[in-house]
Amino acid sequence: MDPIFQSLQTVVDRYDELNEQLADPDVAGDGQKYMALLKEAGEMRETVTVYTHYQRVMQGIADAEGMLDDAEMAPLAKEDLNALKPEKAELEDQLKILMLPKDPNDDKNIIMEIRGAAGGDESSLFAADLLDMYRRYAEKQRWAVSIIDETATEVGGYKEVAIMITGDNVYSKLKFESGAHRVQRVPSTETQGRVHTSTATVGVMPEFEEIDFELAESDLEEEFFRSGGAGGQNVNKVSTAVRLVHKPTGIMVKMQEERTQIKNRDKARKLLASRVYDFYAQQNEAEYAQKRKSAVGTGDRSERIRTYNYPQNRVTDHRIGLTLNKLDRIMNGELGDIVAALVIADQTAKLAELNQA
Repeated sequence: MDPIFQSLQTVVDRYDELNEQLADPDVAGDGQKYMALLKEAGEMRETVTVYTHYQRVMQGIADAEGMLDDAEMAPLAKEDLNALKPEKAELEDQLKILMLPKDPNDDKNIIMEIRGAAGGDESSLFAADLLDMYRRYAEKQRWAVSIIDETATEVGGYKEVAIMITGDNVYSKLKFESGAHRVQRVPSTETQGRVHTSTATVGVMPEFEEIDFELAESDLEEEFFRSGGAGGQNVNKVSTAVRLVHKPTGIMVKMQEERTQIKNRDKARKLLASRVYDFYAQQNEAEYAQKRKSAVGTGDRSERIRTYNYPQNRVTDHRIGLTLNKLDRIMNGELGDIVAALVIADQTAKLAELNQA
């Protein structure tokens, strides 16, 4: 029997155990424990439902095969088998996907960093367009978006901007957006109508709580200074801005969005923690990628993942060979088709690797 199916009964047993615990008044009185168990049961529910259906189909096949020797019942048994066997195959494929190892970060919020890269002012404008695209997609998903840090350009774009997106399963849907995004279009400053090519990079990092990843205070170097820019009298008289440096990696974060030193430090620390974690995760991913090339790429910042061609109203994701001629709708936040295709490609690659093991 396939190892995946051998472990399914363990999932069912654990699901039953969780439901028994959830019915216990003592557990119901412990809000934190109750919510943790409820979440675990919720993650298993679809798998248990599909497996229960699969067991019924298997029993149906066994019953039908047992009637094949009965001349009177054989025609009806063959009819049942013709319907049940394809359903069995579909359910097996579905169960294999459901039993693939889960990314522990899939249900986390994210910090996304968008930077203008090659192309000067046009790349900064494209970075702003990408920000608008992700904001609109987040709105459709009923997620919340807030700007953590930004460096705007004089032409209305961004040299870099960092945002936090919070909601249900944000990382699972946006984790494949990391990489270089290329745009081909006629810039607003182009007087001869020539198409230019520019790039912006996107980095997606899961938001980490202290229990997931902790920065050692001894590894931090901090400096407080006066904020610059708009902000009233407080700006230039009080040292509210914060600069944090993670000494082992040299990663630096500067924060001056808030009016108090404490709030700026909290924001800076959260952003720094995600950047440092992402730095180490990128190193681990690079080593792992030598052994396994995922269908959606390594997620490396330098890897060109997608092209946005405005003259042809076309978007192409180079990792999976997907081309859609609806760039206008995609830039309006309709990313669902791309996200779904990337998830399926990742699942297919993992299944293929599992079958080869």
